[in-house]
Amino acid sequence: MQTEHRLIFEDSRKMRSVKDASIDLVITSPPYPMIEMWDRQFAEMGPDIDLYLDQGKCNLAFEAMHEVLDQTWQELDRVMKNGAFACINIGDATRTIDGRFQLFANHARIQEKFRELGFYTLPLILWRKQTNAPNKFMGSGMLPAGAYVTLEHEYILVFRKGSKREFKTAEEKQKRMQGSYFWEERNTWFSDLWDFKGTRQGIANPEPRERSGAFPLELPLRLINMYSLLEDTVLDPFAGTGTTSLAALAAGRNSLGIEVDPAFAGPVKDRILRGVPQVNLFNLGRIKNHLAFIRHYNEEQGALKHTSNYFGFPVMTGQEKELKLAFVRSVQAEEENYFRATYFDDHYIQSFDPGKLELGDLTDDQGVQSRLF
Repeated sequence: MQTEHRLIFEDSRKMRSVKDASIDLVITSPPYPMIEMWDRQFAEMGPDIDLYLDQGKCNLAFEAMHEVLDQTWQELDRVMKNGAFACINIGDATRTIDGRFQLFANHARIQEKFRELGFYTLPLILWRKQTNAPNKFMGSGMLPAGAYVTLEHEYILVFRKGSKREFKTAEEKQKRMQGSYFWEERNTWFSDLWDFKGTRQGIANPEPRERSGAFPLELPLRLINMYSLLEDTVLDPFAGTGTTSLAALAAGRNSLGIEVDPAFAGPVKDRILRGVPQVNLFNLGRIKNHLAFIRHYNEEQGALKHTSNYFGFPVMTGQEKELKLAFVRSVQAEEENYFRATYFDDHYIQSFDPGKLELGDLTDDQGVQSRLF
């Protein structure tokens, strides 16, 4: 198996490089309206935004910023296939303008636009971003009637374009079975509350780092496995540091990242070319977590009734029997901002005892250990 990963520098409001009805899944985190770090970026695209902020017209500024994002959401309607999902990570904003503190509900405004475009709004996920900060409130300290709560979560909005995706041919049905997830993963991933830490940006250049609000790799990895199949194409219209592309690489999906700022080219290239250990570690962790689940279940409930045809270990349900994981063998830069990944052969992976499989066991075609340490 091979996958392709492209980074294209253009404005996502007009994704001329993306064909109609070509995208299976969208995962992105856009700039957050009314968060000061993105004021300049919005003002460059909406000429009235600076004026509204200077005049303290915060609600007009909020709406004008979302009108900028609306143009990208309109493009998603064009490029997504029928039945494709869009997952939007967004946080609400709090801001004081002219001495008045206010909440700006970004998630609700985006939901409103997607409904207007005809998308189906599905149950959302609350991502609780763990924090070590000791203060759980701000405002007037311990005195009533002047404090306000601290926002410690963001939203993952989930939309579907059109009717449910259909799997008609034997090949489509088989690929769907191969893209299944473990029973215990389903119970965690499809909860409406996710609880894991955010991430710091590993970018040497401070300028693009300050304009990036990337989510941790765990977030798109879950979503890709939940809402797409092997070799599907995943789009991120606000690619930033390339986290969605890295997650697609790990999951055996193709990716397309659209980014308006060419300063991210170097960081994204570095992440993809050096990311093989990280993405293989994720899939290895899935196996080891499942084996731990098996041991615990055997002690508490007894033996599981089904066996994985691919790995040979027990699984909870018959739907998991064809589950496959994509272990990356190598990633090559074919041309500027275009990368091709190859994966280990099924028989190679199956030759290992999954309980003892380590990163160092994965080697390339010449038997030389891939750069996985």
